[in-house]
Amino acid sequence: MKKEAGIYVHIPFCDHKCIYCDFYSIIKDDNKSSYLSNLKREIDHFAREFSDSHIFRTIYFGGGTPSLVEPEYLGEIISHLKNSFEVTPGAEITMETNPGTVSREKLAAFRKQGINRISIGIQSFDPDDLKFLTRIHDADAAIRTVHDAAAAGFKDISIDLIFNLPGQDLTRWQRNLEIATSLPITHISAYSLILEKGTILNKMVLKGEVEIQDEEIDSQLYELTMDFLAAEGFSHYEVSNYCKPGYECKHNTIYWDCENYLSFGTSAHSYMEGKRWWNYSALSIYNSAVEKRGEAVAGSELLTAEDLYEEYVMLALRSKGLKRNGSSTLSALESVERGEGLPDAWFEERAGIIVPLIAQERLVWDSDLLRLTRNGFSVCDEIVERLL
Repeated sequence: MKKEAGIYVHIPFCDHKCIYCDFYSIIKDDNKSSYLSNLKREIDHFAREFSDSHIFRTIYFGGGTPSLVEPEYLGEIISHLKNSFEVTPGAEITMETNPGTVSREKLAAFRKQGINRISIGIQSFDPDDLKFLTRIHDADAAIRTVHDAAAAGFKDISIDLIFNLPGQDLTRWQRNLEIATSLPITHISAYSLILEKGTILNKMVLKGEVEIQDEEIDSQLYELTMDFLAAEGFSHYEVSNYCKPGYECKHNTIYWDCENYLSFGTSAHSYMEGKRWWNYSALSIYNSAVEKRGEAVAGSELLTAEDLYEEYVMLALRSKGLKRNGSSTLSALESVERGEGLPDAWFEERAGIIVPLIAQERLVWDSDLLRLTRNGFSVCDEIVERLL
């Protein structure tokens, strides 16, 4: 029986590099043709190893800005993936896009090629926020892009928002959420601003040109997000993700459930059967490597049982919760390695941590799952550290 997995494809072409972004992207697109050819070569290479053993239920085009390429470009990749692997009928196929980079007609053309889920990188509707983030769209363009996606036939529309930006208070952030929930969307990813090494923003902070708001304000904005979106009918199904019933991102759930995924393109990371590997980032090096050997793997690692255990605790608690499997014979490492959650003994050994957190309404038992509450999401990282 084939195991289920997901597919990620990185499209690095972008029209602008934002100050906070640490994903690999390039402004020039004169290598689009050669990149497409090499993506196909890389797909062929890994199909020889995994096509007989896995069935793929999601495809995700990230970037960069995938919508900058022609619809036929992504359509050709989708066709090649389906010819190379078994892809489940009705698989979730997501494409990231940015406001102002795609028209209603082009969105309809993408849908015709098989894209059935859109993720729009709006980040904010506020002009001051957008200026700080060096986004090239305004609120009107963002709103128009969402409506264009709906008019093009997309039923599953996600948007990204960022909070705790310099100068952002509760009133400004709530206005963002009010506009967002007035739109025909099914999913919101709302992230606190994170400083990533190597980004322009990180350098600006180090130079004292930008001051990041403190943790107390960040916590207040996060709590507002949870309360406001819950009142608007959005389920909080992962630390930074909210959806209308039935519209969880199936692809991201693969990551959070520690399941297998194959990734193609520059800087792409894969995880299959306990092994993780990553590609070269630079387009020229990626192209050269694939042309020579069919793949562009820059490094790899075999995950130990201890690694899998720690990732399971961290990722599962952020989303579905820690599963109690009732076993009395398996160790925690063996249990996680077999994909069965955690044995009773693991929870019993940590009762001194878990019971007080339940009393503080940070954790709750939901059948056989130990889950974070609304209050627990706010201190998720601290709880994970204590449990590990």
